[in-house]
Amino acid sequence: MQREIKLNGGEITVLKALGLSGTPLFGKLLLERAGDMGNAEFLDTLGGLLALGYVVSNKVNVTKMEDVEHAFFRVNPSYARELRDAMHGGKRRDEERTRRHRRA
Repeated sequence: MQREIKLNGGEITVLKALGLSGTPLFGKLLLERAGDMGNAEFLDTLGGLLALGYVVSNKVNVTKMEDVEHAFFRVNPSYARELRDAMHGGKRRDEERTRRHRRA
């Protein structure tokens, strides 16, 4: 079942910094990769992604920047394909592709 995911700019920035491969990323590295997002905006965006289940962490409460620095984060593999589609303009993958026919 295809889920329709809509992302805003902050969420896309955090997901791109995190990567969609599902490998864990240390919080300090995530902060460096996120660039010039404000602390409050970063925490709010990350908290939203965690609450929706798109991102998982080894810490339960990530409410301060110190919590982020000492935690590991990764994209939930259950949502990886849908998040990738949402980040790339909502392109539909397999359903809208037409199959190539072999020439006889």
